[in-house]
Amino acid sequence: MDKRIAVVTGASRGIGRAAALALAQAGCHVVAIARTEGGLTELDDEIQAVGGSSTLVPMSVTDGEAIDRLGGALFERYGRVDALLANAGILGPMSPLNVIDPKKWDEVFAVNVTANWRLIRSLDPLLRQSAAPRALFVSSGAAHKCRAYWGPYSASKAALEALVRTYAHEVETFGIKANLVNPGPLRTRMRAQAMPGEDPLTLQTPEDLAPHIVAALDPAETRTGLIYDFPSLAWLEPRAPEPVRAD
Repeated sequence: MDKRIAVVTGASRGIGRAAALALAQAGCHVVAIARTEGGLTELDDEIQAVGGSSTLVPMSVTDGEAIDRLGGALFERYGRVDALLANAGILGPMSPLNVIDPKKWDEVFAVNVTANWRLIRSLDPLLRQSAAPRALFVSSGAAHKCRAYWGPYSASKAALEALVRTYAHEVETFGIKANLVNPGPLRTRMRAQAMPGEDPLTLQTPEDLAPHIVAALDPAETRTGLIYDFPSLAWLEPRAPEPVRAD
């Protein structure tokens, strides 16, 4: 295909849906992944309405074997992947660390960290077949703020940032550019879950962020190992903790 092949996880709503539609409008063939088949069908209708094309993959990103099969199927069909937007994520429980159910903790890390490692493992060979491979992973300011009661989410996003930065260093010589994006507060279901008293009309939308995701996945973007901070519209070096004086 002449079109760039763009894989998007969590594509049925929120940031993933807006980005998938924007990528299709930009000329990519979108491989849209989500658990909700109905949401994927609606997305496909929207993509077709703007003259784009998509392949729908209804699956959970926690299904590691399905992610492995995805890599093989995409290789057989397209021979490569040009762009990856790893967007799927969950908030998890917001409560003190000492009362969190271990199964809930494991679930957050399965979605926010392990699934992204499985995606890297499965799609890396296909990214290496692209003339301009780009990968973008959705993080959060919570990875650095470490607020009370945000433990599972904060810890998982911090782990994700370490994972992606490591990957960026490992594959730089192969032309793969791997970055992160901090969306900031957006009008999404997850934000409403985290901040139930907040007026959503005061927030920007996933559609506001989408063009910046398209730009970050464009062949013209050659930065790697960085975080695109949407609230400040700036590329940032990963933050290191400030030293604390012993006295």
